[in-house]
Formats: sequence, C-alpha cells, structure tokens
Amino acid sequence: MPLVRIDMIRGRSPEAVRAIADAIQQSLIDVLKIPERDRFQIVTQHDADEIIALDAGLGFQRTPGTVIVHVFTQRGRGTEDKQHLYRTLGERLADVGVDGKDLFISYYENGPDDWSFADGRAQYVEGDLAVPGR
Repeated sequence: MPLVRIDMIRGRSPEAVRAIADAIQQSLIDVLKIPERDRFQIVTQHDADEIIALDAGLGFQRTPGTVIVHVFTQRGRGTEDKQHLYRTLGERLADVGVDGKDLFISYYENGPDDWSFADGRAQYVEGDLAVPGR
C-alpha cells in the first residue's frame, strides 16, 4: 500500500498531470505488484521558486519540468526491487514528457502499525487487511 506524493512546478495541463500520476501508479502495479485499486496519491503543484532541486554534485541541470516522487510503503522489498522501480518510473515518466534529469525519487519504508485507512483504526494490525508480503 504505497502512499505517493508527487510534487511538480505549476504549469502542466490537467491531462499531463494525470498522465504523470497514472504512469507512477502503473509502475507501482507492475514492479511492486500492488492491487490496481491500491491508489493513494497526493499531487501538489508549486510556483517555480518553491521547488529547489539541484544535482547533488552529479553535474547536470534540472529544468522547470522537475517532478519529485515520494513513495511511502511497507518495508520488506530489496534493493533490486527498488532499483527496478526507479528505472521503471524513469521510463514511464519519460513516455509522458518528464526528462530523466528532472526526476527525483524518495523511497521511505515503514511497518503495518504505521497505517490507518479510515475510522482512526489500524486495519493491518487489527486484521482487516492482510499485511503485504506476509
């Protein structure tokens, strides 16, 4: 059950924003094998001066097309799975117009006790939902 935050600079059409969100979701489905309706995304558009994303010293320039993807999900996937996800995100987002140099991905893992889907209850802990990977 990933929660995905997608941050980008304002200016894309609603169709382009949806294409980015859809490409991210399809990547998660294909690589992490999540159910299709397991979709929780927050898309936030910012003014150009509200995203500062340099190159960490890697020697490239980002453009105003920068997209920052934060994936919050349950722990348990290995490095190879994460690298496969990063590559897939890069490919799928390139298909919808996001240059690879403009893609920044942050992947954060936590546990089943860190989620509540409704009613202030911990559905994984209380047994209403199966814990992914178990």
